[in-house]
Amino acid sequence: MAPRAASLAAAAAGAHADPLCWRHSSDERRAPPENRGNCNVFHSPRFESAEFATSVAELAALNEASLALLPELAFVGRSNAGKSTAINLLTQRRRLAFSSKTPGRTQMLNFFAVLDDAPLAQRRACAYLVDLPGYGYAKTDAQTRERWDGLVGGYLLGRRMLRGVVLVMDARRPCLPADEELVAWICGRDDLEHFRLHMLLSKADQIGTMARRAALAQAESWAEALPLAASVQLYSALDRSGLDELREAAAQMLEGGPVEEESTPSPPPPAADSLI
Repeated sequence: MAPRAASLAAAAAGAHADPLCWRHSSDERRAPPENRGNCNVFHSPRFESAEFATSVAELAALNEASLALLPELAFVGRSNAGKSTAINLLTQRRRLAFSSKTPGRTQMLNFFAVLDDAPLAQRRACAYLVDLPGYGYAKTDAQTRERWDGLVGGYLLGRRMLRGVVLVMDARRPCLPADEELVAWICGRDDLEHFRLHMLLSKADQIGTMARRAALAQAESWAEALPLAASVQLYSALDRSGLDELREAAAQMLEGGPVEEESTPSPPPPAADSLI
């Protein structure tokens, strides 16, 4: 095992044995001297430390996966919306998340462990980024579509460790029916008061100023009507505009109190029009 991967694995194992108390690192200076620098402080995630942790192909296997009880942030989007590129730019890793040459081919939940920004000797895994399979590809067969609804729909609806979702949409075609159906899964959660959705309008460099404004206004109007906290931003992988805003939003969604892990429930029957 490479030194970096070994360090990450050890940090994740430590998270199992020594539960984190979730106070942001900016509060550390206000803690009593005897408490400073201990595990009672939640440090911000260092996204560039991300390493592959595991993949899950079936919802039933999720609770048996070798994952620490850490907050999770999921990335999801239509095929070819730029989801994998967004993860790679956020983590400054060129090939951390892979995009298949055939849209709709990747059908697993991929977890990437992220270390915190504590002093080097004290760093530990603090969160997971989760790359979800893309959806909206017309040529996918019915069996694959049903499996997608069960895996991704069940994860979005019932995963207790999930703190938020980054929904990647092509700024040239935002807020399509498949995007709305995806958000409907999220809105079925019972913890929406502690949940957040961040809409990332990708490929903004490929449209003009007026089109960008229109796309942003359309997404913002939709976000305002949702029963959970939702934010919207424009973003371009080409010129990296919006990357700092994405990094800040991702960090905010991951900073918060722990939740008890529960069995992920089975999703309700899929709608007539499957998302994938």
